[in-house]
Amino acid sequence: FSFGSWAVIVGKLWSFSRADAHSGRFVAHFRKSRKFADVLGVCDQDPSSPLVGLFRAGYAELDAQVKAGRDVAPSDSGRLFVKSLPAIERALERAAGVESNRLTRRLPFLATTASATPFIGLFGTVWGILGAFRQIGVTGSTSIVTVAPGIAEALVNTAAGLVAAVPALIAYNYFNGRVKVTRSEMRDFALEFLNLAERHFT
Repeated sequence: FSFGSWAVIVGKLWSFSRADAHSGRFVAHFRKSRKFADVLGVCDQDPSSPLVGLFRAGYAELDAQVKAGRDVAPSDSGRLFVKSLPAIERALERAAGVESNRLTRRLPFLATTASATPFIGLFGTVWGILGAFRQIGVTGSTSIVTVAPGIAEALVNTAAGLVAAVPALIAYNYFNGRVKVTRSEMRDFALEFLNLAERHFT
């Protein structure tokens, strides 16, 4: 459990750090670009950003609507229109769900480690104490030499459980906080996307 949780912690720290860097760069591109198509061209530069997933989903729906509208009723003014902003909003929401699932992947393992390993350590503690009592029964002596090995085993098991549980619990709460922040960023980005779509295509 301990090695597994540390592997998850290190991996998540790296992925969140990379996602934050890519998201900051992508948002800067998005806000200074004049056309959605220009933003699409830089998506491959920031693949770790969850905002890229939102943009691609929203742009795919927007582009499909624009093409369908152009085929059905071409505009003499050359202006392009979308048929349904709610459909674009739903596409963004679906993409946000996909990205949220990606962000929370492996976090349940940390939660399980944090909740289960103290009990595993407790079991080892009880086992060590039982061993100490067995030694007392076998030898008939209650000297420290007799009970020390069992007590030491019990304490080691307790410490091992806590060593695995405490970092996992701290990391789980920390990453959950990061996920909440990222979800808020995705909501804000979706609103920006919809505002631009409404401004340029309605």
